Amino acid sequence: MTLSVKSQRRLEAEMNRLRAEGAAFAVATVVRTVDATSAKPGGKALLDAEGALIEGWVGGGCARAAIGRAAREAIAQGRPQFVSLRPEELLEAEGVSAGEERDGIRFARNGCPSKGSMDVFVEPVLPQPRLVICGAGPVALALADLAARFDLHRMLCAPGAAPADLPEVEEVQDGFALDTEGAAQRFVVVATQGRGDEAALRAALASGADHVAFVGSRRKFATLAGRLAADGVDRAALDRVAAPAGLDIHAITPDEIALSILAQIVQWRRAGDRPKEGQNG
Repeated sequence: MTLSVKSQRRLEAEMNRLRAEGAAFAVATVVRTVDATSAKPGGKALLDAEGALIEGWVGGGCARAAIGRAAREAIAQGRPQFVSLRPEELLEAEGVSAGEERDGIRFARNGCPSKGSMDVFVEPVLPQPRLVICGAGPVALALADLAARFDLHRMLCAPGAAPADLPEVEEVQDGFALDTEGAAQRFVVVATQGRGDEAALRAALASGADHVAFVGSRRKFATLAGRLAADGVDRAALDRVAAPAGLDIHAITPDEIALSILAQIVQWRRAGDRPKEGQNG
């Protein structure tokens, strides 16, 4: 079933609104039906992070609970879900139980009187990961420039006027009042290099970011960390800071240091995406 032009426009408008708000949502698409079902192949719906229907149609109450659960899991895990809804008799005949997953297919019971089956692909749409860069020195600017190629929402934070050679970024902020809310993943890199190190590091730790990195020597960070710990900052949070920032690639120039930092961020982001032992990939 191809969506009508009106339905397609309505879905697209709602998707654009959700993206603009930085909201996480899921797109459910009916890919196959067998026997009688209220939804047909090509049917689409948008669901929020709680699994509630926002717009569209992929079946009535018989199917919506299972699809809602799949949407919640897809958003929470950042991975698509493939759900196969089948009547109880068919599940039993095939030797599978509702809630069981085999070969990437999650089975669910379709309790509708129609006894139809339906396969639904549920894809999460997450807010763009946010990279907050504290500082306006050579490393900070190189990082802001290079990060444009990595699908990151970049915010550059530094006290005072922005430098004339500032690369084009999504946000520029005067000072270190860091905002990392609303992003699927949040990274803060303190690249102040002597200009507000302690204030920026304190703000980074208080921001709730998923990953904090500090550009500077181990000795310099140890001194700052000791000072902050003595002032009541959580020692465990300090221990989680990547310092020096970046993977050890023997970087020297600002561009090389920026590359090492982005490599570390990619490593951190993708750690949960690697196939488990025994899976292809």
